[in-house]
Amino acid sequence: MTEPSGGSTDKPRRPVVVPAIALAALAAIGITALLGGLNERPDPAPPQLKPGQVLDQGRFDTQFVESKITLQRAENDFAEDKRFLDVIFKVTNKTDETVNVGGLPSGKSGGWNFGATLLKMTPAIKSKTGGDLFVSSHGGQYSQLHPGIPSIVVARYELEGSAQAPEQITYDVGKYELLENALADTSEWFLESEQDPLTEEDENTVAAKVTLPVQPEGA
Repeated sequence: MTEPSGGSTDKPRRPVVVPAIALAALAAIGITALLGGLNERPDPAPPQLKPGQVLDQGRFDTQFVESKITLQRAENDFAEDKRFLDVIFKVTNKTDETVNVGGLPSGKSGGWNFGATLLKMTPAIKSKTGGDLFVSSHGGQYSQLHPGIPSIVVARYELEGSAQAPEQITYDVGKYELLENALADTSEWFLESEQDPLTEEDENTVAAKVTLPVQPEGA
């Protein structure tokens, strides 16, 4: 029996079978594209700094000098000796205005001082005072950073009772950026920050991590 004129003589085609692993790969590509594309990469880790290195913090140039144990002898028979973990910085205020050095702990407020850039210290030193931050000059303790003058700044944490100092400490450090207000024709310094995608709250950006070994007393 002959085929009708003009009819097709092709055999039925086999259905195309896609392996399950290929489907999974396609699905993964689709999800990646949905989340921002294949070209998206995680932000690089902040640089790791060592003792003696300098960080440009926008408003300040800061050298991370050392960390050490300091013993403060009792002033009289009714007082007690005190031990402190001191972190030493050399800070230069690059603006033309005198700036307050700030305090510890810091990092959550926007502040315009140096202390606000010390976002976090690991491990944290637990004490009742929470730590002090001051400018050290000629044996005195001061609160101001004057323009263009390199100043020794001390972050001091009391080691209470029998508490032992860690072998090293690490700071997460932020930096300032100068933002312009076009409407008011002014500019102000603010800590760099970014929005957390989960909480939608602004979090200060870690510009660098600084690790300092803790030197024993008298070293």
